[in-house]
Amino acid sequence: MSSSLLVLASASPRRVDLLREAGFDFEIVVPQVEEAHDATLTPEQLTVENARKKALVVSLLKPGALVIGADTLVYVDGEPLGKPADLQEALTMVRRLSGRAHEVCTGVAFARDGRIERELHVITHVMFKTLSDALILDYHSKLNPLDKAGAYGIQEHTEMLLERMEGSFTNVVGLPVDEVAAALRELSAADPAP
Repeated sequence: MSSSLLVLASASPRRVDLLREAGFDFEIVVPQVEEAHDATLTPEQLTVENARKKALVVSLLKPGALVIGADTLVYVDGEPLGKPADLQEALTMVRRLSGRAHEVCTGVAFARDGRIERELHVITHVMFKTLSDALILDYHSKLNPLDKAGAYGIQEHTEMLLERMEGSFTNVVGLPVDEVAAALRELSAADPAP
Protein backbone atom coordinates (compact mmCIF):
# COMPACT_ATOMS: atom_id res chain seq x y z
CA MET A 1 0.00 0.00 0.00
CA SER A 2 1.36 3.46 -0.90
CA SER A 3 2.23 5.69 2.03
CA SER A 4 2.74 8.67 -0.30
CA LEU A 5 2.23 9.55 -3.93
CA LEU A 6 4.69 8.00 -6.36
CA VAL A 7 5.45 9.85 -9.61
CA LEU A 8 7.39 8.69 -12.65
CA ALA A 9 9.14 11.61 -14.37
CA SER A 10 9.23 10.06 -17.84
CA ALA A 11 7.46 10.05 -21.17
CA SER A 12 8.85 6.57 -21.97
CA PRO A 13 6.07 4.05 -22.54
CA ARG A 14 8.58 1.29 -21.79
CA ARG A 15 9.36 2.69 -18.32
CA VAL A 16 5.64 3.11 -17.63
CA ASP A 17 4.98 -0.52 -18.62
CA LEU A 18 7.89 -1.85 -16.56
CA LEU A 19 6.83 -0.02 -13.40
CA ARG A 20 3.17 -1.05 -13.86
CA GLU A 21 4.16 -4.68 -14.48
CA ALA A 22 6.13 -4.54 -11.21
CA GLY A 23 2.84 -3.68 -9.48
CA PHE A 24 3.42 -0.04 -8.57
CA ASP A 25 0.69 2.58 -8.58
CA PHE A 26 2.00 5.96 -9.77
CA GLU A 27 1.31 9.14 -11.68
CA ILE A 28 3.20 10.21 -14.80
CA VAL A 29 4.57 13.74 -15.16
CA VAL A 30 6.79 14.46 -18.16
CA PRO A 31 9.72 16.66 -17.11
CA GLN A 32 10.63 19.72 -19.18
CA VAL A 33 14.42 19.60 -18.90
CA GLU A 34 17.42 19.96 -21.17
CA GLU A 35 19.40 16.73 -20.85
CA ALA A 36 23.16 16.87 -20.39
CA HIS A 37 25.27 15.48 -23.25
CA ASP A 38 28.72 15.81 -21.67
CA ALA A 39 30.92 13.11 -23.22
CA THR A 40 33.61 13.75 -20.57
CA LEU A 41 31.34 12.22 -17.91
CA THR A 42 31.32 8.46 -17.26
CA PRO A 43 28.16 6.55 -18.23
CA GLU A 44 27.18 6.41 -14.56
CA GLN A 45 27.74 10.15 -14.02
CA LEU A 46 25.91 11.25 -17.17
CA THR A 47 22.83 9.05 -16.77
CA VAL A 48 22.51 9.84 -13.06
CA GLU A 49 22.91 13.57 -13.78
CA ASN A 50 20.06 13.46 -16.31
CA ALA A 51 17.91 11.34 -13.99
CA ARG A 52 18.55 13.83 -11.18
CA LYS A 53 17.47 16.79 -13.35
CA LYS A 54 14.21 15.07 -14.31
CA ALA A 55 13.37 13.97 -10.77
CA LEU A 56 14.13 17.38 -9.21
CA VAL A 57 12.05 19.37 -11.70
CA VAL A 58 9.01 17.15 -11.23
CA SER A 59 9.43 16.95 -7.44
CA LEU A 60 8.88 20.73 -7.28
CA LEU A 61 5.61 20.32 -9.21
CA LYS A 62 4.36 17.52 -6.93
CA PRO A 63 4.96 18.51 -3.28
CA GLY A 64 5.29 15.53 -0.94
CA ALA A 65 5.48 12.97 -3.75
CA LEU A 66 8.43 10.67 -4.30
CA VAL A 67 9.56 11.18 -7.89
CA ILE A 68 11.54 8.70 -9.99
CA GLY A 69 13.73 10.12 -12.77
CA ALA A 70 15.65 7.85 -15.15
CA ASP A 71 17.98 8.11 -18.12
CA THR A 72 19.28 5.25 -20.28
CA LEU A 73 22.20 5.46 -22.67
CA VAL A 74 23.96 2.95 -24.90
CA TYR A 75 27.76 3.15 -24.81
CA VAL A 76 30.25 1.79 -27.33
CA ASP A 77 33.98 2.51 -27.11
CA GLY A 78 33.18 4.77 -24.13
CA GLU A 79 31.00 7.02 -26.28
CA PRO A 80 27.28 7.54 -25.58
CA LEU A 81 24.76 6.77 -28.29
CA GLY A 82 21.52 8.64 -27.74
CA LYS A 83 18.40 8.54 -29.86
CA PRO A 84 19.11 8.79 -33.60
CA ALA A 85 17.97 11.91 -35.46
CA ASP A 86 16.85 9.99 -38.54
CA LEU A 87 16.81 6.52 -40.12
CA GLN A 88 20.26 6.95 -41.65
CA GLU A 89 21.76 7.69 -38.23
CA ALA A 90 19.80 4.73 -36.81
CA LEU A 91 21.37 2.44 -39.43
CA THR A 92 24.83 3.86 -38.68
CA MET A 93 24.36 3.29 -34.91
CA VAL A 94 23.30 -0.35 -35.18
CA ARG A 95 25.98 -0.99 -37.81
CA ARG A 96 28.50 0.24 -35.24
CA LEU A 97 27.13 -2.20 -32.63
CA SER A 98 27.17 -5.14 -35.06
CA GLY A 99 29.34 -8.06 -33.93
CA ARG A 100 30.51 -6.18 -30.87
CA ALA A 101 29.92 -5.77 -27.17
CA HIS A 102 28.46 -2.58 -25.76
CA GLU A 103 27.12 -1.33 -22.44
CA VAL A 104 23.71 -0.01 -21.50
CA CYS A 105 23.67 2.23 -18.44
CA THR A 106 20.56 3.52 -16.71
CA GLY A 107 20.83 6.15 -14.00
CA VAL A 108 17.91 6.54 -11.60
CA ALA A 109 17.27 9.33 -9.09
CA PHE A 110 14.57 9.57 -6.43
CA ALA A 111 13.58 13.09 -5.32
CA ARG A 112 11.08 14.63 -2.94
CA ASP A 113 10.33 18.34 -2.51
CA GLY A 114 13.37 19.46 -4.50
CA ARG A 115 15.81 17.17 -2.69
CA ILE A 116 17.49 13.99 -3.97
CA GLU A 117 16.85 11.06 -1.61
CA ARG A 118 18.64 8.28 -3.48
CA GLU A 119 20.57 7.66 -6.69
CA LEU A 120 21.61 4.46 -8.39
CA HIS A 121 22.88 3.19 -11.72
CA VAL A 122 22.90 -0.21 -13.39
CA ILE A 123 25.10 -1.38 -16.28
CA THR A 124 24.24 -4.31 -18.56
CA HIS A 125 26.71 -5.81 -21.05
CA VAL A 126 25.19 -6.62 -24.44
CA MET A 127 26.75 -8.51 -27.37
CA PHE A 128 25.20 -8.23 -30.84
CA LYS A 129 25.41 -10.74 -33.66
CA THR A 130 27.17 -9.67 -36.84
CA LEU A 131 24.40 -7.85 -38.75
CA SER A 132 24.07 -7.04 -42.44
CA ASP A 133 22.62 -3.70 -43.54
CA ALA A 134 19.66 -5.61 -45.00
CA LEU A 135 18.95 -7.22 -41.62
CA ILE A 136 19.28 -3.88 -39.79
CA LEU A 137 16.85 -2.22 -42.23
CA ASP A 138 14.44 -5.15 -41.84
CA TYR A 139 14.71 -4.80 -38.05
CA HIS A 140 14.04 -1.04 -38.25
CA SER A 141 10.98 -1.69 -40.43
CA LYS A 142 9.45 -3.62 -37.51
CA LEU A 143 9.76 -0.85 -34.88
CA ASN A 144 10.50 2.85 -34.48
CA PRO A 145 14.25 3.18 -33.84
CA LEU A 146 14.09 6.98 -33.50
CA ASP A 147 12.77 6.99 -29.92
CA LYS A 148 15.34 4.51 -28.62
CA ALA A 149 18.90 5.05 -27.38
CA GLY A 150 21.24 3.20 -29.70
CA ALA A 151 18.41 2.82 -32.28
CA TYR A 152 17.17 -0.51 -30.96
CA GLY A 153 14.69 -1.90 -28.43
CA ILE A 154 15.93 -5.08 -26.75
CA GLN A 155 12.34 -6.15 -25.99
CA GLU A 156 11.31 -6.14 -29.66
CA HIS A 157 12.51 -8.79 -32.16
CA THR A 158 15.45 -9.53 -29.88
CA GLU A 159 16.36 -12.69 -31.79
CA MET A 160 17.40 -10.60 -34.81
CA LEU A 161 20.14 -8.73 -32.92
CA LEU A 162 21.15 -10.32 -29.65
CA GLU A 163 23.96 -12.83 -29.27
CA ARG A 164 24.17 -12.64 -25.46
CA MET A 165 23.59 -10.36 -22.49
CA GLU A 166 25.04 -10.13 -18.98
CA GLY A 167 23.00 -8.28 -16.39
CA SER A 168 19.55 -6.76 -16.07
CA PHE A 169 17.23 -7.16 -19.08
CA THR A 170 14.82 -4.48 -17.79
CA ASN A 171 17.76 -2.08 -17.51
CA VAL A 172 18.28 -2.37 -21.28
CA VAL A 173 14.55 -1.78 -21.80
CA GLY A 174 14.88 1.45 -19.80
CA LEU A 175 14.39 0.86 -16.06
CA PRO A 176 16.24 -1.63 -13.80
CA VAL A 177 13.10 -2.83 -12.05
CA ASP A 178 14.64 -4.98 -9.31
CA GLU A 179 16.95 -2.19 -8.15
CA VAL A 180 14.20 0.46 -8.38
CA ALA A 181 11.75 -1.72 -6.42
CA ALA A 182 14.36 -2.33 -3.71
CA ALA A 183 15.07 1.41 -3.43
CA LEU A 184 11.36 2.21 -3.23
CA ARG A 185 10.93 -0.32 -0.42
CA GLU A 186 13.82 1.26 1.48
CA LEU A 187 12.43 4.75 0.94
CA SER A 188 9.06 3.34 2.10
CA ALA A 189 7.21 5.23 -0.59
CA ALA A 190 5.40 2.33 -2.08
CA ASP A 191 5.04 -1.41 -2.25
CA PRO A 192 3.78 -3.25 -5.29
CA ALA A 193 0.08 -4.06 -5.16
CA PRO A 194 -0.57 -7.70 -4.21
